[in-house]
Amino acid sequence: MKLTVYSSDATQSTEQEFNLPVFEGDKGLQAVKEVVVAHRANARQGTRSTKTRGEVRGGGKKPWNQKGSGRARAGSSRSPLWSGGGVVFGPRPRDFSKKINGKVKALAFSRALFDRAAAGEVAVIEAFAPAAAKTKLVGQVVKRIAPKGKVLLVDSPFAADASRAARNLARVTLQEAAKLNTLDLVQYAKIVVSTKALAAILARANGGQS
Repeated sequence: MKLTVYSSDATQSTEQEFNLPVFEGDKGLQAVKEVVVAHRANARQGTRSTKTRGEVRGGGKKPWNQKGSGRARAGSSRSPLWSGGGVVFGPRPRDFSKKINGKVKALAFSRALFDRAAAGEVAVIEAFAPAAAKTKLVGQVVKRIAPKGKVLLVDSPFAADASRAARNLARVTLQEAAKLNTLDLVQYAKIVVSTKALAAILARANGGQS
C-alpha cells in the first residue's frame, strides 16, 4: 500500500510503498469495535455512588401521625420521594473493565491501521526534527500535513526537543509507537508517524502482536 512520505519540514512529499496488512470484507471490524469499547470501559473509574434510604442519615422519626393530618401517609423523611431522601437504583461503585483476548487485539490493531491508511488518513514523516525547539515550527509542519482536525504524532521515541515543542499544540497528541493502540488509531482525524515509528508499527501489525 502506498503512503505519502513528507520531509522533516513537510515542504516536500513523495509516494512510497509499504508492507501494510491488507483486509477484505468485514474481517476484523467486530474486533475493532470490541477493543475500542474495552479501552473506553477500562478508562472508567467506576467510583460513582449514591445512598439508598437505609444509608441516608436521619429519618428515624415518623414525620406526622398516620391519620388525621389530611396529608399523605409518610413513615420517613428519607423516603426516595422526598428531597434529601435516598436514591432508588442509583449508581454504585463497580468495575467496568473488560478483558480482550490477545489475538483479538492484534486483529483489531491491524484492521484499524489498514482502514486509516486506505482512507489516506495516515501520513509518514522522515523525522520529527524541527530546526529549533519551537512550538511555532512544529505547528507549521503539522498544518502543512493536516490543516484541520485532531492530529496524532507517533515516534519511536520522541526526541526531547521535538516533544517539548509539540506538547503545547491544542489539537496535537503525542504517542510512542510501542504504546500505540487501536483506540489511538480510530479517534484522530490524521495520524502522522515517523519512518522509524512506522517500522515498529508494521512489525507489530504483520507479526501478530497486540
